[in-house]
Amino acid sequence: MAEVKLLGAWGSPFSRRVEMALKLKGVEYEYIEEDLANKSPLLLKHNPIHKKVPVLLHNGKTVAESLVILEYIDETWKSNPILPEDPYDKAMARFWAKFIDEKCMPAIWQIMWSKENEREKAIEEAIQHLKTLENELKDKKFFGGETIGLVDIVANFIGFWLGAAQEATGMELVNKERFPVLCKWIDEYVNCSVVKENLPPKDKLIAFLRPRLSASSWKY
Repeated sequence: MAEVKLLGAWGSPFSRRVEMALKLKGVEYEYIEEDLANKSPLLLKHNPIHKKVPVLLHNGKTVAESLVILEYIDETWKSNPILPEDPYDKAMARFWAKFIDEKCMPAIWQIMWSKENEREKAIEEAIQHLKTLENELKDKKFFGGETIGLVDIVANFIGFWLGAAQEATGMELVNKERFPVLCKWIDEYVNCSVVKENLPPKDKLIAFLRPRLSASSWKY
C-alpha cells in the first residue's frame, strides 16, 4: 500500500486544495500539521527551496507547490479525474488555474496590504480579474462542468477564504449584485460535500484573519 503524507496548515487554502484532491480520489493519507511560525525540520528537509506548505510525500518522494501536487495526484490516482482528458480542455484548465494564482489572488491580497493612495487601483484590478473569471463560468455549474475540477479546487480561496475575510473586515468585494454568476458558483461550491469536508471551520478562520487584516484597508 502506498505511503502518503501531507504536510499542511489548517488555515492554508493551498494545503486544503491538496486535501480536497486526495479525498476526491479516495486516497488514504497521513496529515501532519505544520506551525508556519516555527517550521519543522521535516518541512525544511522536504521543501528546502520554498520552505512552505503543502508538501506531499509519496513513498519517500517529495512533491511541493500545490498546482504541481494536484497534477501529480491526478496522474498517479486515475479515479475521479480533476483534469479533462481532451488536451485542449486540459490546457485551458491549467490556464485558468494559473490565472487564479497569478492574477486573482495577488490582486485581492494587494487590496489588503496596499497603501491608501494605491487601494482604489488595487480594487479595480481585483474586480477586473474576478469579472474575467466569472465570464469563464458562463452557465456552468462548476468550472469543471457538472463536477468539481482542477479550477474549482484552485479557486477555493475565492469560494471560501475571501468570504471569511469579508466577514472579518465588514468589506464587500464580491456580492450578488456585482458578481451574480460567481456568487451562484460559490453557493454550489461550499455546499458540495467534498468541498465542505475540506474547509476549515469558518468561525476559527474569521477569528484568525480579523487581527491580521486592517478593516480600514477594505473600505471603498
